[in-house]
Amino acid sequence: MTTSIRSMREAWGGTLIALGHEDPRTVVLDGDLASSTKADAFATAFPERFLQMGIAEQNLVGVAAGLATTGLVPWLSSFGVFFSHRALDPIRMLVAQTDANVKIAAGYTGVCFGMAGKSHHDHADLAVLRAMPRMTVLAPGDAAECEAMTRWAHEYHGPVYLRLARDPGPALPGGEPRIGEVRVLRDGGDGVLVSTGAQTARTLEAAGELAADGLDLRVLHVPTVKPFDEKGLIDLVGDAPFVVTVEEHSTYGGLGGMVAEATAAGPRPLPVHRIALEDTWVETGSNAYLLDTYGLSARAVAARVARLAGVAA
Repeated sequence: MTTSIRSMREAWGGTLIALGHEDPRTVVLDGDLASSTKADAFATAFPERFLQMGIAEQNLVGVAAGLATTGLVPWLSSFGVFFSHRALDPIRMLVAQTDANVKIAAGYTGVCFGMAGKSHHDHADLAVLRAMPRMTVLAPGDAAECEAMTRWAHEYHGPVYLRLARDPGPALPGGEPRIGEVRVLRDGGDGVLVSTGAQTARTLEAAGELAADGLDLRVLHVPTVKPFDEKGLIDLVGDAPFVVTVEEHSTYGGLGGMVAEATAAGPRPLPVHRIALEDTWVETGSNAYLLDTYGLSARAVAARVARLAGVAA
């Protein structure tokens, strides 16, 4: 894999500028975090279409819902934890229940948040948002996929939650992502690894390490969390001897639960092993420390999967 020169937040900010030129309906509302989320680039390019709402996320969502009724396409910019928790009620009441054409760019999700601490880490957002009727949930795996999903979300009419990682990461292999599909990033017949978002790159790296030990695994990437392509997943899992899900999210209600639900209803139910955050709050520390601590680094994932498969780590 090659390293992306852009982070997802940079890809999102740059795509917004392009959309601003292409579509005068594009507006951005920020929760006093524009320099972090990269919404400040849009503010510089289109100051008349940028609304700085301050640290008032509930009000931010309400204003966006109102703007959507006028035909504008509002993009919301803040950290994911403030949308999925602090502003959850107005998202539910004003956006999802009314099917408002509001796009939520949730930055700094997962554990790779550096030194922010447990108040800012969000590892339950997929469980919360995918359970909300009418909400589309997207989790791109790299900058290119983020750009494609931002464009798709802008054209789609209805509420969208876009889960973004903070830091640059490896570019995923494969062609143009297609909304709603499960992507095969690596083929193999000894088992299946399923991942989503920024964690997919680390999962793919773990598969490469395991291949050196003689374990050849298929790696599936799920960028569209909702709607989830259950049939596509079941077809791609096929007759695999085991399935392991890996996600930068809680074990409750995230990708692992989705895959377990799908395979349990399929023609050949099989156990799903989940690698994710257990029932815990995230500590403060560097990204590398946190990934190792919670078993999400490529090295930790490879060791866990090796044990499950009975291969020497």
